[in-house]
Order: sequence, then structure tokens, then C-alpha cells
Amino acid sequence: MSYTPSAQLILAEMREFAGFSPCEQRYIRRSLDVGLGRGDAFALWARNAEETASIRTQYVVYQDLKLLRRALGQHEGLDAIEAIMGPLLRVTTFDLSQNRLNGFCAYRFLYERLLGAEVRPWLPAAFCGAAALPRIRPDRRKGLLQSISEAAATAPGWSRREPVFIPEFVELEVA
Repeated sequence: MSYTPSAQLILAEMREFAGFSPCEQRYIRRSLDVGLGRGDAFALWARNAEETASIRTQYVVYQDLKLLRRALGQHEGLDAIEAIMGPLLRVTTFDLSQNRLNGFCAYRFLYERLLGAEVRPWLPAAFCGAAALPRIRPDRRKGLLQSISEAAATAPGWSRREPVFIPEFVELEVA
């Protein structure tokens, strides 16, 4: 059986997502619902008052995604650092402080879907910067920083191909 290139890409992205922990998968799907405005994240994801509060804060913090979507591709040089890194670092710090993304791969997977392929060059710096901030517990900081590969941190270029697999909430019917 032969697959088209896009079918192969979808399968590769699905395999990557399947490799994340259940906690990471859940957080990625929840974050995509919040960040892309899909459905009612409170109804789908809030299991208790703590998660309700977290989702409420996430909606507020994710307002920066609108700024980022406008800024990506429009700013160059030093202007890009201010226009892109500030909001990206703020949102990244929120997500990493939720303790549900355990490494760079899950973070990259989420942010490529929230912001598109244009964000890829910014992700290593935002991830390392946020992981090194005092808001992240020192024991967690070490694991996060060790999760980024040398290849990801020193990539000479980034793919401009947009992600094709966007995971969603799937309701299981109980018979």
C-alpha cells in the first residue's frame, strides 16, 4: 500500500502525539481547544475547581497568541525580539508552569499547532528562557532544559511545512 506524502506526514505526526504521556496528550488537546477557540474547554476539561481556575487563567494568558500571530513574519531584526519573544515567553512560562508538558518535544508539538510553522525558529529560545525562569521549580527546570536536543537547539534551519494533525477531544461512548 502506498501513501501520499501528506498521509505519511499525518501518520508521523499522529505517532509523535501517541508517544507523549497521557498527561501531555490531555494538556495539548485542552490547550488547542483554548488557543484555537474550539468548543467549551471548561465543559470538556475541568474536572475540579483547580482545573477550572487553570483554564480561566489560560484563556487570559492565551490572548497573547493573537499578538504573536500578527507579529510572526511581520517583524525582523531587533524589533522581532520585542514583538515576538515577550509574548511567546509569557505564554510558554504559563504552559511550562502547569507541570503537564514534560519536555521540548511536547511543547514544540503544541506551539506549532497554536501558531503555525513560522514560530519554529523562536521555540528553542522561548522554551529555554521560560524553563530557566524562577517560576519553574529548580528540580523541574533541570529536566526541561535537558529535554531539548542539541539538534533542536542549534538547528541551521526550520521547515516551513505547516502541521497537518491537530488532535481533538474524543468522547468515548460507554455501552
